[in-house]
Amino acid sequence: MKKCSVSLAAALTAALAIGAAPPAASATATGAPPSAEGAAAAPAPLRLMPLGDSITWGVGSPSGNSYRGFLADQLSAEGHALDFVGSGRNGTMSDPDNEGHSGWRIDQIAGIADAVLAAYHPNVVTLEIGTNDLNGSYQVPTAPDRLRALIEQITRDAPDATVLVGTVIVSTSGTEEAVRPAFNAKLPGIVQAEQAAGKHVRLVDMSALTTADLSDALHPNDNGFRKMADAFNAGVQAADAAGWIKPPASAGGEVRSGIAGKCLDVDDGSTVNGTAADIAACNGSAGQQWSALSDGTLRALGKCLDATGRGTANGTRIEIWDCNGGGNQQWQAYNGGYRNPASGRCLDDPGSSTTDGTQLVLWDCNGGANQQWTALPVTQAQ
Repeated sequence: MKKCSVSLAAALTAALAIGAAPPAASATATGAPPSAEGAAAAPAPLRLMPLGDSITWGVGSPSGNSYRGFLADQLSAEGHALDFVGSGRNGTMSDPDNEGHSGWRIDQIAGIADAVLAAYHPNVVTLEIGTNDLNGSYQVPTAPDRLRALIEQITRDAPDATVLVGTVIVSTSGTEEAVRPAFNAKLPGIVQAEQAAGKHVRLVDMSALTTADLSDALHPNDNGFRKMADAFNAGVQAADAAGWIKPPASAGGEVRSGIAGKCLDVDDGSTVNGTAADIAACNGSAGQQWSALSDGTLRALGKCLDATGRGTANGTRIEIWDCNGGGNQQWQAYNGGYRNPASGRCLDDPGSSTTDGTQLVLWDCNGGANQQWTALPVTQAQ
């Protein structure tokens, strides 16, 4: 009976790795991209964040390149302009940026996700996490719930990104193997629910790896990493063919006021909900790095620019808050500034103040210098 359950889970995994596309646009059972009408005319440019634990970092890989090196070769050969991003660098490859953290669990990745996603704005995230939860016997029954919450956190922080969720790979650890099949069997349902909610999330089946593909009890050797790259590459190609992969968002930059020398700023660079959005002398700090996303939000420090309490009246104070899709977090370019369509009012520096820390407000649009905001383009360092 247990063998049948695992087979059913594998079948569901294969189906969800392809995604919930209309029948005419479905891929083959191997996860190859469909040749159906509507496929991407040219390979999408990729700002890809490899996110996870020591497997992502490259433990077990003689070069330290993990699956990232093989994946980079494949994606480049297929014509994708590719930039790996992350706060760490490991391996001999030309672009070793990644967000792999040795020994980390799902909750620890969740603890840094807001910050790194805000900093790098990937349009694809390859997520391989859960090994340390299972091998360390860390609250195993709720591990799938933590993974679901992490996926939702990623899609909230990076709504334009496609998230490719790898199943936990085989191991020779008796502790992990006792619970790994049950954990993996939960993932198809998690991904299916995200897809049903309109999220660009795909399951990537890592069951091609066998114990012969391991360098030790938990980590792949290069043959295993090559198989992981094959699986993630198939996920990228299927997502691209489905039109999921959007051009990378702006990496963030200053938004300068029409008041000379002043910038749109988060007070003290705080990430606490309700922190004032104010004006301050331009200084290049993280609290002055803003990105305009395709969902209409303006974001800094992983938070959204927000009209307090969903207010629409003149004088409504502006703050930062968790991004929630509300009309009070929508901003349109308008007459050289930003207009909130829910209120019909503009982002305003009250009284044309030049005092650092003056909290911004909503006000009738008038085209004044105190309502002028110019976003400066930023070129991301390679």
